[in-house]
Amino acid sequence: MPINSFEEYPMTWKPTLNREDRPIYQALAKQLESDIKKGRLVPGTKLPPQRELADYLDVNLSTISKSFKLAELKGLISATIGSGTYVSYDAISNAYLLSEEKPKHLIEMGAMLPDRVSYGPLHDLLQSMLQESDCARWFGYSRPGDSIWQKDAGVKLLKYAGVETTREHILLANGGQNAITATLAGLCQHGDRIGVDHHTYPGLKTAAAMLGIQLVPIRSETDEMSPEALLYACKNENIKGLYIIPDYQNPMTYTMSIETRKAIAEIAIKYNLFIIEDGMYHLTQDNVLPALATYAPEHSIYIASLSKSMAPGLRLAYVSVPFKFLDSTRKALYNLNISVSPLLAELTARAIVSSQLENIVALHKEETKARNQLVNHYLDKDNCLGGETGIFRWLHLPNYYTGDQFERIAAAQGVQVYSGGRFAVGNVAPANAVRLGICAPETKEELEKALIILKKIIEK
Repeated sequence: MPINSFEEYPMTWKPTLNREDRPIYQALAKQLESDIKKGRLVPGTKLPPQRELADYLDVNLSTISKSFKLAELKGLISATIGSGTYVSYDAISNAYLLSEEKPKHLIEMGAMLPDRVSYGPLHDLLQSMLQESDCARWFGYSRPGDSIWQKDAGVKLLKYAGVETTREHILLANGGQNAITATLAGLCQHGDRIGVDHHTYPGLKTAAAMLGIQLVPIRSETDEMSPEALLYACKNENIKGLYIIPDYQNPMTYTMSIETRKAIAEIAIKYNLFIIEDGMYHLTQDNVLPALATYAPEHSIYIASLSKSMAPGLRLAYVSVPFKFLDSTRKALYNLNISVSPLLAELTARAIVSSQLENIVALHKEETKARNQLVNHYLDKDNCLGGETGIFRWLHLPNYYTGDQFERIAAAQGVQVYSGGRFAVGNVAPANAVRLGICAPETKEELEKALIILKKIIEK
């Protein structure tokens, strides 16, 4: 029996356990998850201390600790040293952002899609490839030797970001998400912790949750990741690595300064962190800064994917990996996807080594600048962050809306946007903002229609 009576004692969570459910710590974790999903525990709720819960349930403290650890690895709760344990703000967020079907009644501005101007050039290039006499070879399994010149194309692509590498360091993946998941699987073990921006790419969140990797939010300073906060995390949070998008960060749109890139690289070297640098937006920038990998080459895995700068169906990413991480990353990629499509690998490589890549990127920038001008016309530029070549914007909302409220209202009026809660990490309070995918609408006319709706909602 519990030592203390809890009949009149205030507790934010009073679980009940069926003692026949074994092991008890798993049953308790399942009840915690159920109570969160059913709304009995709302995001931000501070849970009772572990010793208090152990006394209340008449179980060992280790049972509560194991249960909390399991829930923490699933992203349901987040512990802060000296503060306590809280229900994560993103515990019930839908991290899978692209729905299976486009809602027929909604203008899509939630998904991160580029415009369609590249489809014509890629179609022409693919058509010319299929006229070749031996084109059937791209429909079979590829052999290691087949990808040598394709890796050389990857070396050329990475030079746009200032990353100097060789074909021996290049691995091919089925898109950026596949590359991120494989890198995490290859470099981390269940229970490891890595640092991330306090609002980050949801695909990383789903991969980390699947692999049992805990994301540690690093606070910002002057709208970019703070080196001082990263240093604190290295000393106190036992992080093993770091995931960053330094060029046009998703969703907050900042581009990391050179000074901050150098400072973070120095910290990674000093504390032996690996860095996963996601370069999905570096080609979309007018002024491309040197990759962080150039300052910490032996610690950095650089991922250059093409779904945002060429076409979303071009599921290919080039991954530059230091030798010390190469074998584990290669094995993880093999186990996750066996091999990339020979047809897409050939198409992408040809686009890169010819003038098509530059032409396609230029077409995207021209279209994106026109769309951003529309956004600036309808929405307050000071509150709608983002650059003229960015394919999304980060809209800060008036105080009378939360991000979740605005997302629901916008959807009811015909526009899909995504709230800050979908991107928040751990028990970080979600930004009172929504992300707008400005290139997802099929035409500028459709985008303008959506912007008019959003403007009216804001002004209510």
